[in-house]
Amino acid sequence: MIQDRRVALVMRVGSAVLTLMGLCSYIGIFEGEFRASMLMYYTIQSNILALGLFIGLSLRTAFAIRNDGIKGSAGYAPRFELVCTIDLLLTLVVFWVMLAPSMFTMGETSILATYENYQVHLLTPLFCLIDWVLFAPSRSLRFRDLFLIYVYPYCYVIFTSLAGVLGYVYRYGADGSAMHYPYFFFDYDLVGWYALLYIAGLSVFFFVLGCLFYLFDRKVKKPRLFAGPTFCRR
Repeated sequence: MIQDRRVALVMRVGSAVLTLMGLCSYIGIFEGEFRASMLMYYTIQSNILALGLFIGLSLRTAFAIRNDGIKGSAGYAPRFELVCTIDLLLTLVVFWVMLAPSMFTMGETSILATYENYQVHLLTPLFCLIDWVLFAPSRSLRFRDLFLIYVYPYCYVIFTSLAGVLGYVYRYGADGSAMHYPYFFFDYDLVGWYALLYIAGLSVFFFVLGCLFYLFDRKVKKPRLFAGPTFCRR
């Protein structure tokens, strides 16, 4: 675990800035627009969650440097950070494993090769993962914390399912038909009740992923990098 809070502050501020840039680009701010409909997608909501995490961690780190010095732990709210990290990894895995291949087959490669796409679907999740690995204190997790990773994804599934049933239209297909659900794997109009199997499969996968995080936290001794003497405060 890195013990130099200056490193943590630089990385967290940089992560917050890049995450914000990706969000602004994705919802059209840089083009003078505001595509509010994008806020209905898990990707954007989870990136907003990550932005809040990085801002909170940056402020907490800055206060720690001012009050306690540059040396010491920079791990704050490790359980919440784990939840954010795994929820963001859901964005990464679902997009690149389940959605991107269909974009290739449909000739939508121009969407894939954009900065905002890489930022929200790849870089921001990796920023969360790297921060947790480098700064979260070891042995800070309890096994029951793993169940917290389901709170936001399940709330999202319930919310978007209700929106679809009530007639909300996410977009229109190539044939002009209205699509009432954001992603094909729980588009009940398209795959029917097989959507429940997709959701169950993702749930099992991410529980296994959470267990790997738990084992890493409990069993892998994180080296203390850039650590100064324990009596050094400033």
